[in-house]
Amino acid sequence: MFDEKDVILEANHITRKFPASDNRTLTACNDISLKLYRGRTLGLVGESGCGKSTFMRFLVSLDTPTEGEILFHGKDITKLKGEELRQNRQYIQMVFQDPSASFNPKMKIRDIICEPLMNFQRIKAGEKDAVARKYLEMVDLPESFADRYPHSMSGGQRQRIAIARAIALEPEIIVMDEATCALDVSVQKTIIELVVGLQKKRNIAIGFIAHDLGLIQSFAHQIAVMYLGNIVETLPAQDISSKALHPYTQALLGAVFDLNMDFSKKIESIESEAPSPLDVPAGCPFQDRCGRCMEICRKERPPLRKMDEGHQVACYLYAGGGNI
Repeated sequence: MFDEKDVILEANHITRKFPASDNRTLTACNDISLKLYRGRTLGLVGESGCGKSTFMRFLVSLDTPTEGEILFHGKDITKLKGEELRQNRQYIQMVFQDPSASFNPKMKIRDIICEPLMNFQRIKAGEKDAVARKYLEMVDLPESFADRYPHSMSGGQRQRIAIARAIALEPEIIVMDEATCALDVSVQKTIIELVVGLQKKRNIAIGFIAHDLGLIQSFAHQIAVMYLGNIVETLPAQDISSKALHPYTQALLGAVFDLNMDFSKKIESIESEAPSPLDVPAGCPFQDRCGRCMEICRKERPPLRKMDEGHQVACYLYAGGGNI
């Protein structure tokens, strides 16, 4: 499985609470513990509003958890301040869902790619042209793009520029927030192939947020399934089709469209809506949408239990590591 000596970042018992109206509290992330390994991809999957983007923002220090610690090479980055925090940012970079919103439309591609390197004084102004062309080549774009502006490029090309900017600082971790969801399926494939190739060359750890379980299982090494701020299952990506246990994970798998699927089989759907994050029921957060809900599910939140190497599930159907 994964070698513990390859752990780059370890999030322990991360909780994030936001104050809401009428003295209520919204818990976006509830006691989450995950690891990122060198050269491996962690896919974080779940519905919109489940807290996956909130969690990933902690890794790049765009927000701070209410409780818990995030250890990067053993150092808690949630406690970093000032210049120490700024310097740490160069080791953990992010590729956003909409690259256009993260680019200055008045900057040429050359300046967009080289801006992080200039900020950390890694290159001089006279080197920008050569450096930009080098990274454009890495993401399979023509060198002539260095003189263009973001608005003159397609969505897939802009996402390649965002990836080039992220790898320019040679980070150890890249967080990708729905980085392919706005792209055509054919373009998604080429972007994923690019990311996988760069990961192998540079041994980068990747945290990839996605709605599409079918997409993420095609290239991730480990998958964590999130529901209403809780991790309900983690398992190796290659095992998800055959070994997924949690009813929510199984429902997500049932929604994956595959050309080789059995079209005579009825597609099962989750009929009800997820409860409001402001009104999560006591016990299992998935209880109101689960057809196998038991009495204990309504009273106590199930802990993550180890089922196999790298496989944990939070479900009372598998209490003590076996089906009951």
